Amino acid sequence: IFGGLVWILVASSKVLSPMLQGWVMFVSVFCFVMSIILLCLYICGAHGGSSSWVTLDVICQETAALFYLSAAVLEAYFTYSVGFFSASPLVMTIYRENIAAVVFAFLATLMYVIHKVYSLLRWKSS
Repeated sequence: IFGGLVWILVASSKVLSPMLQGWVMFVSVFCFVMSIILLCLYICGAHGGSSSWVTLDVICQETAALFYLSAAVLEAYFTYSVGFFSASPLVMTIYRENIAAVVFAFLATLMYVIHKVYSLLRWKSS
């Protein structure tokens, strides 16, 4: 859910740095789609109780956590630099949207890290 909010907030803000915003969009869309696909596979019972699915879950959550951490840090740096050098109303609107995107990106990172820890515990016990 937090990843979807990051996706929406970054997509709605005017792009001042296309490469950076592109990475944040890629991470949020990729992780959102990956998480939805894994959720659907788990709900359908495609895993069949196999331990290889637990390994796949650990790998996916670790990748998502690292991607989101990099995206959150880059978005925070970009937001800081935009807000520091400008005072125009349009840029301040973009600044506020990006602050919300940064908060949700760090929350998404935290959720993926927590899920990764629980997946590692489940992997270790299997």
